Amino acid sequence: MKTPTDWHKSTYSANGSNCVEARECPGGADVRDTQNRELGHLSFGAGEWSALLGAVASVK
Repeated sequence: MKTPTDWHKSTYSANGSNCVEARECPGGADVRDTQNRELGHLSFGAGEWSALLGAVASVK
């Protein structure tokens, strides 16, 4: 079984402001607030994560 990958921040994130981190997990992805990591994370299924990435890519 796969284990979650390391957390990573978008290269588009400004230094230290309003950032989120993401990591790929079996069956989807997790997202957390960079400045409040201790508060936990949100988990998204593969379909939800794919839909989000597709929506973000279409805005560029």
